Amino acid sequence: MLERCPTGIPGFDELCDGGLIRDRSYLIAGPSGSGKTIFAMQFLYNGAKEYNEPGIFIATEERPQNLRENFSVFGWDLEKLEEENMLAIIDATSAKIGLPTDEKYVDVRPFDTRSLIDNIITIQDEIGALRAALDSTTAMGFAMQDPSKFRVELLKISTTLEILGLTTIMTAEVIESGMISRFGVENFVTEGTIVLYYTRSENVRIRSLEIYKMRGTNHSKKIHPYDITSEGIIVHSREEMF
Repeated sequence: MLERCPTGIPGFDELCDGGLIRDRSYLIAGPSGSGKTIFAMQFLYNGAKEYNEPGIFIATEERPQNLRENFSVFGWDLEKLEEENMLAIIDATSAKIGLPTDEKYVDVRPFDTRSLIDNIITIQDEIGALRAALDSTTAMGFAMQDPSKFRVELLKISTTLEILGLTTIMTAEVIESGMISRFGVENFVTEGTIVLYYTRSENVRIRSLEIYKMRGTNHSKKIHPYDITSEGIIVHSREEMF
């Protein structure tokens, strides 16, 4: 039987037989405002707090200090987890925009796959990481500007992380609700694709979630609503969208 890696996100794990399959990579795709980064960090936070599994967060679009401040609204003390070696944040943002950084972990050669993987291996040796999140793949795709090259590099990253024993979430920004990837290749190099919808209905926007693909496991084929609450994402697994 395949071992599960529960996300701990209320309502989600029951949609896929108890959680993600361990040591595999998954894509979270959605438009701006849908909660992709929250989903990714909640996966790591719950891993550290509930399952004693350290995690690595690779930030390609946002400076780590902003992440720490933004997630404090959910009551998540990321700095404390970092001090306890339960979380490591790689700053892959500052170098690419030419800003200095005093972060402990820095990707000094942005979008160099080998450099990033070496960084991840070093951190895993230090903290014993079992989970990872890459937020986001979209920044890498724009930097490479060649979908075929981007697909190969993303495959290198996802496969290496799987071999390292890291259950990984990668985010992808889409420009329209309903798209499953930005460059048309991201969903092909991961074992599963979870799509977050953020659609407008009359004068309000509604969030919903679909497990579009998940290899090796049964999963819900329906679209379920979810909310971003003061404690993070909650999926209403017993409700459906029509």
